[in-house]
Amino acid sequence: MSGAGELISNVSDTARWVAAYRAQESRRSDALFSDPLADRLAGARGYEIAAAAPRMMQNGWPVVARTKLMDDLVMTSLAEGCDLVVNLAAGLDTRPYRLPLPAEFRWAEADLPDLVAEKSAALADAQPRCTLVRRGVDLADPAARQGFLDEILDGASRALVITEGLLMYLPPETVVELAGDLARPTIAWWMADIARGVLERMRAGGSFANAPLLFEPSGGLTFFDEIGWNSVDVEPILAAARKFRRAPWFLVPFTFLPQPDPRGPVRGPWSAVVRMRYDG
Repeated sequence: MSGAGELISNVSDTARWVAAYRAQESRRSDALFSDPLADRLAGARGYEIAAAAPRMMQNGWPVVARTKLMDDLVMTSLAEGCDLVVNLAAGLDTRPYRLPLPAEFRWAEADLPDLVAEKSAALADAQPRCTLVRRGVDLADPAARQGFLDEILDGASRALVITEGLLMYLPPETVVELAGDLARPTIAWWMADIARGVLERMRAGGSFANAPLLFEPSGGLTFFDEIGWNSVDVEPILAAARKFRRAPWFLVPFTFLPQPDPRGPVRGPWSAVVRMRYDG
């Protein structure tokens, strides 16, 4: 059997991989969420990559925990007055189709044009629960990124921006540029997954040669504090996976040890879902 690294040809393949884990979780009798569209989006390639993934990714527990945590924070944001969700590098995410959103609520997605076209075709017969806008945008192009944000944020006052599974693929300077683009009065929160001391282990597994992992701030949340984005919510992924009964047995003991300081130096692997507010 090929390793996962040999099967991932680009970053878009990781979206299929993630969809496969969401589909597998949805079939459980005790599923943390239901994503009936994930199976068709994963396709054979997504399942093939998942089957070849390293043992540390057993059952896709980091993806499952991250998905559940972000689901909950989206709904928390709505309860706190969020009037727009903007999902950057949305990949094959299906939250507009499966979360209990008001029909009039606005949700916007952006990703590479080819992936957006593939997703739109795959979901042509599916009906989102809210008002969904999808755009093909090269988010690495500063002008295209800013133009999309200018368009989509028009009329919003308390937007939530999601960058799920994105930052790790960006060089640090691009993360800083993105953080600056999001520092707008119309954006109330920015939600992201952040890892520290994790990516080197993932690289060692050989799964990301064609989708290089570039961003892993050694100071954790301090990186974001220094550019004006302060954390409102910090949800460590491994601890959540234990609470959700998804963590592999061999990792559970580590969740009972003193947890790393999210703003301290690297001392063991740490990853979290973080919701931030701009106070710069």
